Amino acid sequence: MAKTNPFEFFQQVRQETAKVTWPTRRETIITTIMVLILSAAAALFFLGVDAILKWVVDLILFRS
Repeated sequence: MAKTNPFEFFQQVRQETAKVTWPTRRETIITTIMVLILSAAAALFFLGVDAILKWVVDLILFRS
């Protein structure tokens, strides 16, 4: 692979950046909200699984 000088490199970077299809503000907001909702759902799921596993372990270890 041929080495390029810094000027050519930044030109290529600029050309590639121009090809990118950037999301609209609306798409960004919707995606952010979905990430927050799914993160909260995953946190609640793992909180529930953790509570159930703790209950099972307590039954096994402290059964008297």
